[in-house]
Amino acid sequence: MSLAIIHSRAMIGIEASAVLVEIHLANGLPAFNLVGLPDLEVKESRERVRAALAVCGFEFPNRRITVNLAPADLPKSSGLFDLPIAVGILAASGQLPLEQINNFEFAGELGLSGELRSIRGALGMAWAAQAIGRTLILPADSAAEAALLSSASVLSASHLMQVCRHLLGSDQLALATPIAIKAPPAMLDLSEVKGQQQAKRTLEIAAAGRHSLLLIGPPGTGKSMLAQRLPSLLPEMSELEALEAARIQSLGKERLDASRFGVRAYRSPHHTASAVALVGGGSVPQPGEISLAHHGVLFLDELPEFDRKVLEVLREPLESQKIHIARAAHSTEFPADFQLIAAMNPCPCGYLGHPKKACRCTPDQIARYRGKLSGPFMDRIDLVIEVPLLPENTLLAAATGESSSIVRKRVVAAHLKQAARQNTPNSRLNGKLLEQHCPLSEEARGLLQTAIQKLSLSARATHRVLKVARTIADLAGDEAISTAHIAEAIQYRRSFGG
Repeated sequence: MSLAIIHSRAMIGIEASAVLVEIHLANGLPAFNLVGLPDLEVKESRERVRAALAVCGFEFPNRRITVNLAPADLPKSSGLFDLPIAVGILAASGQLPLEQINNFEFAGELGLSGELRSIRGALGMAWAAQAIGRTLILPADSAAEAALLSSASVLSASHLMQVCRHLLGSDQLALATPIAIKAPPAMLDLSEVKGQQQAKRTLEIAAAGRHSLLLIGPPGTGKSMLAQRLPSLLPEMSELEALEAARIQSLGKERLDASRFGVRAYRSPHHTASAVALVGGGSVPQPGEISLAHHGVLFLDELPEFDRKVLEVLREPLESQKIHIARAAHSTEFPADFQLIAAMNPCPCGYLGHPKKACRCTPDQIARYRGKLSGPFMDRIDLVIEVPLLPENTLLAAATGESSSIVRKRVVAAHLKQAARQNTPNSRLNGKLLEQHCPLSEEARGLLQTAIQKLSLSARATHRVLKVARTIADLAGDEAISTAHIAEAIQYRRSFGG
């Protein structure tokens, strides 16, 4: 009777939870049992492990084998437990030295011939392993991703035999080298958008304060073009932000794209997306679009065409920058610090207020169309701007607007002001921070009180006016919020109602 305990990791949400793979060999009828809430993918590891050990020339114990994945109340999924199970069986049967495996953690899917295949969530596993001072052994492709975390000790292996030789001391695994960071694709430039000076100004304010933005206008006015150029105005990501975003992306089905490492995400889900696709979920929770857009931009085109229930689930993460997903077996939390930008037509047919095409919609149809966006949801939108149709002469003229690099300099300067003053973007100001950093003169306070009465602004909408005014003042280089800043911020609350 013998026992081996192997350290491994299970990705639950964004965190990598410690899992002990306990291998118990006992006399009796030969059997291979897996316990500890394994799903079907984990249960199938029995056949992969058996075949891999046989092909590699190891003896598969003809005894009763019990594999316990502890803790028992944590659901286990994916093929990442193949490697720790194989190593554990070899250690328990005396084919590998037990004392050599205590300082390692293992994760990897086995092929039938013993080759190691990549897994999801490698960067998160490295994050957790380095926190407790253990060396992580991963398949080569996954190890290169995990090595992006320079403080982690990650070894790379392409085959089960390489892992075994390392543990036997006959050969050493190489330290993993980070994936090659390719040059990111060129970002779209703001100068390519003709006209629309007011919309560009609003886009700059949104970028400077990380504010949410809604663009309203007829088809073909450049709403999507403007949204696609928002990432080109945002400051570069810090190393920590890049690693946090990459850790989430490595969990998704698309995996981590090396050419996008350090580049702010731009996610644009179709309006038929479900609530689970947007915020995450599933029996084993996976990140949704709002988490994949962490530290980046989420663009929702044709906003009223989204199911109202889908939009309502955005209310919490827009406030808290995270999403909590609860299931019967367990719950998890994903970060969701994204910047929302949305676009919509002014009416169902799209031509309300069009100078040349008549709108065919009745007042009731327009009211129902706009009523798809609830008051509480709209309260969480900082900026609303109308994007009008361009005159023919502007449309046919050469583009002459400012480039993204020029606007970005002003945005970066505003971000630095906010970091020095309150260490958070203006859109995140709440409670005492809002009172402390958004003081108003008597004249500005009077103007805001008048706007609250005439526009029936809620407390949340009033606070958002203050935050936008603070950003406008930062862009102007002003320490105090003036009446002009309040007046401009108020006009961005009137567009939807008007």
